[in-house]
Amino acid sequence: MEKIDKISQVVAAHGQAHVFHHFDQLDPNEQQELLDQTTAIDLTELTYLVDTLVKTKVTPSSSTADLAPAPYIQLPCNGGDPRKWQEASQLGAEALRAGRVAVVTVAGGQGTRLGFDGPKGAFPITPVKHKTLFQVFAEKIQAAEKRYDCSIPWFIMTSELNHEDTLNFFKKQAYFNRDPDQTHLFSQGMMPAVDCEGKILLEGPGRIARSPDGHGGVFRALVRNEAITQMKNAGIDLINYFQVDNPLVACIDPAFLGFHLKANSEMSSKMVPKVDPTEQVGHFCLQNDRLTVIEYSDIPTTYTEQREPSGHLRYRVANIAMHVLSRDFIERMGSGGAQGFPFHRAEKNIQALDLSGGTRSPVSTKGIKFEMFIFDALPFAQNPIVIEADRANEYSPVKNAEGQNSPKTCAEAQLGQFYRWA
Repeated sequence: MEKIDKISQVVAAHGQAHVFHHFDQLDPNEQQELLDQTTAIDLTELTYLVDTLVKTKVTPSSSTADLAPAPYIQLPCNGGDPRKWQEASQLGAEALRAGRVAVVTVAGGQGTRLGFDGPKGAFPITPVKHKTLFQVFAEKIQAAEKRYDCSIPWFIMTSELNHEDTLNFFKKQAYFNRDPDQTHLFSQGMMPAVDCEGKILLEGPGRIARSPDGHGGVFRALVRNEAITQMKNAGIDLINYFQVDNPLVACIDPAFLGFHLKANSEMSSKMVPKVDPTEQVGHFCLQNDRLTVIEYSDIPTTYTEQREPSGHLRYRVANIAMHVLSRDFIERMGSGGAQGFPFHRAEKNIQALDLSGGTRSPVSTKGIKFEMFIFDALPFAQNPIVIEADRANEYSPVKNAEGQNSPKTCAEAQLGQFYRWA
């Protein structure tokens, strides 16, 4: 009881005393769950987020002042220097052979939008053998291990929603013939949802309404789950990051690693040129001489429709969520609070208890969730660079059940790649 009183006092001091309103009516297991969820919240951070994103609605800047297209290293077929690409490939290959590289995949989502009941990574994606996304990545990593005579640890960030299902899937698949000790699953962080006054919402009398903290949460998750410590102990200082929805991704790209090393960069990114002004992708830009990403919803059409004398779009450097990150940079960004790494607010309808009426039945209410985006780390990175990727061979994500970026378009892209290989 003394411990409970202490926790409730701390919560009350941050203006969230209502969290324990139903505590005495809960059974011991429910009480423990509420205590665990409450103590997992960084109340100082939450108070800062409420003050800056809820009460004053200060959001990360989406201003277009001093905005310019980001420079990037072109592919040799588009005017890049073949010699520099060859040198970068050799440098990256040396890092691989030295065992300096790990892979991180963000895989916290479900396949719901694809009509699939299970983790998105377990969705069958290849057009002939129907291999899953996870199997495609596992086989690409295995191929790189064989080619460069090295071991490449694979870190996979799940969510509370799919962690157990993902773990069971890997066990059922015998880790795709990989050493289980070289495949590390860890769950991303959760953030409490709040109402428009900044009060923590409850989805039940003994359960806080929470949501994943976004793909930018990978930094703090790698630190908190001691993955960074594992990497240090293994001599790994280069991390290849990508998201789970793209089977064409080059899980291991020595040239990408090499350019990152040559630039002494802390965070490097891949891009593809936009296909048209309306393509819904983030834009790599320079703002106040810092590399940043401006979301498609935040950049005016007066910018997206600008063209160069050659006819190419001026703002064409599209973000495709592929990065090489230095381990020390991840540790630095993952160890700080919200004051260092910006959060975004997302207004949603959330099933939660009516705090004013005290009802025990959740109702749909307007609330605010907090999330981080990985590209928001770019302005904090030293010497960030962008290199061009070949869209046809590296980028065909599966986001929608039908239409663009669907299983159908992805299958067509894979078949096109297989044809070129043959």
